[in-house]
Amino acid sequence: MRTRTQQFGFTLTEMTLVVATIALLLGLGLPAVRMLLQSFESDSGTKGMINAALSNARAIAARDQRYAGVRFQQDSDGNHYMIFIVHDFEKTGLSPGFRAVEGAKPIKLPENSGVMDLMVRTNHGTSSASAASPLDEPLTQTHLDDTNYIRDTSTFSIVFSPSGKLVVRTVRVRNRDGIYQPDNATSGSGSSDSVFNSPTNITNLGVGQFTQDDYAELGLGAEPSRNRFVIYDKNHFDKLDTQEKYNYLGKLELIYISPYTGTMIQPD
Repeated sequence: MRTRTQQFGFTLTEMTLVVATIALLLGLGLPAVRMLLQSFESDSGTKGMINAALSNARAIAARDQRYAGVRFQQDSDGNHYMIFIVHDFEKTGLSPGFRAVEGAKPIKLPENSGVMDLMVRTNHGTSSASAASPLDEPLTQTHLDDTNYIRDTSTFSIVFSPSGKLVVRTVRVRNRDGIYQPDNATSGSGSSDSVFNSPTNITNLGVGQFTQDDYAELGLGAEPSRNRFVIYDKNHFDKLDTQEKYNYLGKLELIYISPYTGTMIQPD
């Protein structure tokens, strides 16, 4: 008696139907996925990320009962980040000293999004006294010719009091070790902070991601925290000449922060 062997598999017709179905689903789904990704890259997506970060900063201030906020700053590649910071005189050794919140990773903004407070420092001396000076002035067309001023206006902080109210106060961001202009190649003056460090340590040793506020000549020194800023399209901005950049920034609507809720007040 012959035993019939059971066979498993798909026929050519069945395989064709499966492939066609998958192709149809991908065709229908990819546009939706693409729209979702684009929404995060859009102005509204960036605003949503910033609002969430501001809410978290207020929560940190209330939890730790100290001044806390969000620091906007670019890394060495020009990518814009939000970093949670907290006031800490003990570790920074500075009355207006802030450091990165431990355990909170910097949040990268969408590739095509940047922020500016449209203010620059007037004192770009190299001494510690110069770096401590919070004087600033509105961004002008002349400033846009200098990359240090671009770094300056793209670097700012929004700070909340322990009660959760938005405040304007002098901010100086330093590494957690409290070292002034650290250099790990020099004994006794190094810092292992993986967030804020010196240009030397970041470039040569890969220690740190953002330059701390001890380099006034780079546009990174003490300055008042902010209550307003603009969001700009980095891809568009980088293609413009100085005059066009200034005109473009002048047309952007300022976004203010509510002093009581900590949320962005959307322009009409």
